[in-house]
Amino acid sequence: QVQLVESGGGLVQPGGSLRLSCTASISTFLMQHMAWHRQAPGKQRELVASIRTGHITSYADSVKGRFTISKDNAKKILYLQMNNLDAEDTAVYYCNGRIGTDEFWGQGTQVTVSS
Repeated sequence: QVQLVESGGGLVQPGGSLRLSCTASISTFLMQHMAWHRQAPGKQRELVASIRTGHITSYADSVKGRFTISKDNAKKILYLQMNNLDAEDTAVYYCNGRIGTDEFWGQGTQVTVSS
């Protein structure tokens, strides 16, 4: 069973930055698709950013230009660099990985943007 563990969440002021990490129990090279999703209170979970084979990335319109997804296959870590955060980014952030038809999720990390 593949395990994904997120870290790096916390409380940050508007305009601030955070870097989330997702550490995998296996090489991230094996996962042809990895992504960050988030779920705000009372809202559905949404896709924030994804990275697939060839380091091809895509982003939700709401985070383009502010968030950057990347991964270090040697360290087995998926990252999400988040800059210029605002209150709308407050949510639980989840890491997701896919191998073939199997999909894996982390337990989530809370990000709160507030002054």
